[in-house]
Amino acid sequence: MTPKRRFSSIVVAALAAAFLATGAWAAPSSAGFAITDALGRKVAFASPPQRIVVTGKALFMVADAIYLFPEASSRIVAIGNTEQGHLSFAKAIDPRYSEKIVLDNNAGAEAIAATKPDAVLLKSSMAGSLGKAVEAVGIPVVYVDLETPEQYERDIANLGILFQNPERANEVITSYRTRVDKVAKAVAVIPEDKKPSALVLYYSEQGGSVAFSVPPLGWMQSIQVKLGGGRPVWKDAQLGQGWTTATVEQIAAWNPGQIFVIAYFSDLDKVIASLKTDPRWEALAAVKKGALYGFAGDYYSYDEPDPRWILGLEWMAARLNPALFPGFDMKKEVRSFYRDFYSIDDAAYAKIVAPYLRGDLR
Repeated sequence: MTPKRRFSSIVVAALAAAFLATGAWAAPSSAGFAITDALGRKVAFASPPQRIVVTGKALFMVADAIYLFPEASSRIVAIGNTEQGHLSFAKAIDPRYSEKIVLDNNAGAEAIAATKPDAVLLKSSMAGSLGKAVEAVGIPVVYVDLETPEQYERDIANLGILFQNPERANEVITSYRTRVDKVAKAVAVIPEDKKPSALVLYYSEQGGSVAFSVPPLGWMQSIQVKLGGGRPVWKDAQLGQGWTTATVEQIAAWNPGQIFVIAYFSDLDKVIASLKTDPRWEALAAVKKGALYGFAGDYYSYDEPDPRWILGLEWMAARLNPALFPGFDMKKEVRSFYRDFYSIDDAAYAKIVAPYLRGDLR
């Protein structure tokens, strides 16, 4: 058993104890209940909230997690902007989306209160800038993190309590564990000094100039490399709290065996094509051997801490260590993800997901 799997077992045990303590495994009920949220606050409800508002920073990631539950469509009454690059998954899957109040990105407590919510869901990072003001007007706020695999387990469990649907929460958590464990078992055979080197880069064109950045080691992108059996070449760099700029000279010095490029707001195929014809990039070993990849995605990139992070992990592991994943079919994995996590059948998948697949999905 690897250290990561031992840690996961500890998390599983803690979650089980928490579920038993809060009654999360009990049958749904109209009776009162409480949730201990991501900030450790106990949020009490006299009955299941019927009017839920989802807003704030990184909204689409929170919204996509909520839509893992069938109750989301009828319970969400107001929502912020769920787009990234002009695509919105929530709009595509929620038949009642047009009935919802769409909040401005900068909506404050007054605008939120006007929607008459029973509960507001926010990222924990929004507690100071928005959450406290919402709480001050008497509206219950439930905070989530949804940034790491462990946080996903806890926050999905809490959403199960909020919707009084612990069975669905358990299904989702079990699906995540099954997929993570499959990857962990496959890559556990790799000695530490034999792990392939990898570099994850965010490509941006802000301000009219191209820039490349690397993520902190605690972010999902780095976690995917490590859980996928790889070695992040930027681990010894001076990293900040967010994306840290990396020059082409630094990238060459790191000399990664494989490079994974993210482009949230640019055409990823064009980005990869341009890099492959750039003389500075042509000289890199990874480019020479055809190991420069556009990060897989659809509505949103699979590197982000959106529910699709598990697809990013599976794709990353198979790219880093193809011999350990014989017959791996990424499109098949994507199809099964949408079936298991969002109950999307083949016809709906062909219409609302398949046309938006992007990056390296060979």
